[in-house]
Amino acid sequence: MNFFKVLFGSGDQSPEEEKQNDDARRFDLLKYDGVKAMKMGRPDYAVKCFQEALRMNEDLEVRDYLSRVLVAQGEHEQALEQLQFLMDAQPDNKGLPMQAAHVANLMDDYDRMQQYCEQSMAIDPENATAHFLYARACLGKNDMVGTIARLSRCLALNEHFGDAYLLRGQTLLQMGDVAGAEADAKWLMEHAEHNEDILMLVARIARAKGNNDEALTVYTQVIDLNPFHAEAYRERGQLRFETGDKQGAKEDMEKVFELCPEEMNGVNGDYTAEGIEQQVRRAYSALNPFGI
Repeated sequence: MNFFKVLFGSGDQSPEEEKQNDDARRFDLLKYDGVKAMKMGRPDYAVKCFQEALRMNEDLEVRDYLSRVLVAQGEHEQALEQLQFLMDAQPDNKGLPMQAAHVANLMDDYDRMQQYCEQSMAIDPENATAHFLYARACLGKNDMVGTIARLSRCLALNEHFGDAYLLRGQTLLQMGDVAGAEADAKWLMEHAEHNEDILMLVARIARAKGNNDEALTVYTQVIDLNPFHAEAYRERGQLRFETGDKQGAKEDMEKVFELCPEEMNGVNGDYTAEGIEQQVRRAYSALNPFGI
């Protein structure tokens, strides 16, 4: 517009107009630089750009960017402050409480997590994801019954919600309901792409049923998928120890120590034939893969 004013002789800008246009250009530049810094992996610079831009002009998109960068930096409380501002400005946006619930989950703040889920469900009662996150909050508070109830509601709303089947199966197994856990694992094996979490559930169910050979096979499948899965080595090693495979148990525990060196505390390093049984027994004695 200013170009055409000059071109057609409509007169110079007033000082106020020049300042407004300069401020608008600076705001756009700060916003652009902040987004660019996000993409380049420079969150500290992105935060400075977005904060300075907001001092110049209120912009909801910039606040959303800022909340995401703050989460990436681990500044969760500050991120929630930005999200609360956005929720106040857009009270009908069901996605914003979901973002806040995810942040509260990172903080292990399960009370606030439930509050945000309830806020989202008030906007959309059939929001399956809100029920799923509410279930995760229940589990964080050790409310197993509430967890199962919310997951079942989630699956009633979306029968293809794989993560809900997985979490329900894990929780049911933890509660000792092997049959219920097995039903959810069966659905996952038939309908979901197999991953290490699903296979770990299948292995633990097989073990709980006394199907040790099947459990060992599935633990090995997990390790084939992810050679750095310490839990799979640990649980397979314990099962090997219990079934008399002391050498296999030793090898698995050595792998656990390699992946998790902090677990070497209290282990004397005696891997002789005489010492292996005592050390592996100590290493595996407190392990309970079912959480019962």
